[in-house]
Amino acid sequence: MKKIVIADYESALEEDYSITIESIEEALGEPVDTVVHAYKDKDDFIKVLQDADGLVTGFIEADEEILAACPSLKCISVSGVGYSNINLESAKQNNVAVCHIQEYCTQEVAEHAIALMCALNRNLKFYDRQINDKREWKYYSIDGNPNLCSQTLAIFGFGKIGRRVATIAIALGMKVLAVDPYAASEYDVAGVEFVNKKEAFSRADIITNHMNLTEENRHFFDEDAFVKMKRRPIFINVGRGGSVDEQALVNALNRGLIRGAGIDVLEEENPDLNICSLLHRKNVIITPHSAFYSQESIEKLQRISGANLGYFLAGKNEEITELVR
Repeated sequence: MKKIVIADYESALEEDYSITIESIEEALGEPVDTVVHAYKDKDDFIKVLQDADGLVTGFIEADEEILAACPSLKCISVSGVGYSNINLESAKQNNVAVCHIQEYCTQEVAEHAIALMCALNRNLKFYDRQINDKREWKYYSIDGNPNLCSQTLAIFGFGKIGRRVATIAIALGMKVLAVDPYAASEYDVAGVEFVNKKEAFSRADIITNHMNLTEENRHFFDEDAFVKMKRRPIFINVGRGGSVDEQALVNALNRGLIRGAGIDVLEEENPDLNICSLLHRKNVIITPHSAFYSQESIEKLQRISGANLGYFLAGKNEEITELVR
């Protein structure tokens, strides 16, 4: 019987993985021995994983040390659309396949980005805290922002989620810019103007990030980028935490280079919130990497990630939604 480990940081573990296990067994065609593991440290994780045939994880970093220490491991199924937490070169050297999910939460993440944008533009956090903490009923305690329909949104990363955000923003009456050299020639969305990053930084009232994380765009939003944001935009990141230099974002808020920030991802997937400099700000909303989260998306996530692993172990690679190698 094949051993499967379902593992993640404790904060990211689901209460029930029955759908994942069912999907693995259905795709594989046989029962599996499953261990659900809450990651605490690398050594403990390696002990659990070293004799496993497969791993399902969303966020744990599978680095060179882990992959080299697990000779039985044949496949890692990532419960998400990205795989930046997996060392692909080391996976290749250790003959470990990696698969991930193409799409399962486009609507959820797009809604989340728009919700953060609207909440910050309407100063909802400030008013909520003013009423709950100070018992003050004053709309004029903070400057009003322009209507969304008079503002320009720049979308960085124009894949499925970026395009859905664009559709909603256009329906709200916004001007929409897109920055994505890989998608510009592929996607022609009515009402969207493709521009380079310099022009987007210059023209945008609101910026939202939906880029996949690569070595080329790590810390894409750095000190220089925030300085070039001429219109003091609201900054939204529901993409990858590593796309943003977190200290540069803190500095931009402190210097007033941006009006506010809506952040669903931090540089660390399992951050120490006791030392996070983005907390306790009236113009910052932080959510715990929850943009993807809904009843529908969790079921799809578990079903697809489980099936991907089962199909690989059964030698049915053609059934996998996205096999990286």
